[in-house]
Amino acid sequence: MENSPKLNVLILAAGLGTRLRPLTNEIPKPLVPVVDASILEQQANKARTIGDICLHANAHYLYEQVVAEGERLGFEKVWVEQPEILGTAGPLKRIYNEGYRGGLLIMNGDAYCQFDLRRFVQNAQESGADVALLAVDFPKVNTFRVGENGRLAGVAGRFGSENGLPATFSGVSWYSDAALSRIRDGEFDIREFWKQEIAAGRAPFVDMSQLHATWIDMGSPEGLMDACDARLNELGRSGESVVLPGVNVPESAKIKHSVLFAGAVVQENETVENEIRGKDFAWKIESKCAGGVK
Repeated sequence: MENSPKLNVLILAAGLGTRLRPLTNEIPKPLVPVVDASILEQQANKARTIGDICLHANAHYLYEQVVAEGERLGFEKVWVEQPEILGTAGPLKRIYNEGYRGGLLIMNGDAYCQFDLRRFVQNAQESGADVALLAVDFPKVNTFRVGENGRLAGVAGRFGSENGLPATFSGVSWYSDAALSRIRDGEFDIREFWKQEIAAGRAPFVDMSQLHATWIDMGSPEGLMDACDARLNELGRSGESVVLPGVNVPESAKIKHSVLFAGAVVQENETVENEIRGKDFAWKIESKCAGGVK
């Protein structure tokens, strides 16, 4: 008997990183260090907790760096999107069209999270649905509307019902091969596919079992600081600052709750507090409790 195909995991890493510029002028957002490793590496490590998987990423902005990092991390393939980015649906269909089978788990390359991915995949596969979406409770967004049957009823302001339990899409999702086969070639926005599935009576399952897990969008300066705080907490180093290679800190300087990237300049007797600093930039971040959980 032949072995079943491996579960494919795609980490979306093609974003432009505009909210983190000038930090991302020379490094793509998924490769920005969050304490000890990039989000791409941390997401890959989390994905591997599922078991035997086949790792993929997509890339567009500064794609050469993502390709090289994917090779170092043992990815099956980094799918370069040039000249145009393929959105949130195109990368999924591209992998399916190239012959990969076994289902597809999607993760974001700009999210620091602490989900039980093995449990999510199990819930998805046992739900009877061809598409499963992992939800979190983030009241500032919470555009999902989830019906009593646990299926997606609509997305507020876009389509479907305005009634139902509110929740936020975490960016983690699962698609069966059957679902992937139905994504239209050239489809850009995956939400359009969800809309089509609802209309066809195949509404995606929404997993609400991890609503309060750590989930942080690290694509903004504030989110990056929150992600670093959460990572330090995970490593048992709460309250520390992060000083990355390429930074010279004078002995007379004090660094408090800050992140210093390569190229940051610190003066003698200076106190750097609640700040992200790097080459030619310094972002003052409003102080909050460590962890930054969203």
